Amino acid sequence: MVVDENGEQLGVLNTLEAIAIAEDRGLDLVEVAPTARPPVCKIMDYGRFKYEQAKKAKKAKAASHTVKVKTIQFRPKTDDHDYQFKKKHIITFLEQGNKVKIQMRFRGREITHMDLAMEFLSHLVQELEEYGSPESRPQREGRLITFVVAPNKAK
Repeated sequence: MVVDENGEQLGVLNTLEAIAIAEDRGLDLVEVAPTARPPVCKIMDYGRFKYEQAKKAKKAKAASHTVKVKTIQFRPKTDDHDYQFKKKHIITFLEQGNKVKIQMRFRGREITHMDLAMEFLSHLVQELEEYGSPESRPQREGRLITFVVAPNKAK
C-alpha cells in the first residue's frame, strides 16, 4: 500500500514501481507500518522528516522543567539569624519550582530533645505554608529527621 506526499492513496503497488514513482518526484519511499497487511509505505522527503522530528523533540525538551531537590540542614540549636537565612533560601528554592529536603541533624545528647525539634520543624512548616507544603510527615532516620517540601502550584 503506497501513500503519496499529499496523503492520497496510490493503492497496492509493487516495490519497484513505488520506488520509481518516488524517484520521479525527487522523494524517498519510507515504510511507515511494516506489520500491516499489506505493509504501508509513504512517499516523502525523509531528510526533512527527520529534521522536523528532531526539532519537535528539542522543543519538547526545552518546554519541560526538571524538578531538582535542594537540601537544607538544621540543628536543634540553630540560631535565629541562621534560621532566617536558611528559611530565605528555602523560599527562593520553592519559588524557582524546586523541592526542598529539610533535615534536622542531631549530635550527641541533642537526640533526647526530639519534642523541641518537632516543634521547631512544625514552626518552619507554618512559616513556609504560602510557598510550599510538605509531601510527607517528618521521618526519623537514625540521627536525622527529614521531610520534603514541594512548591505550591503556580496560580
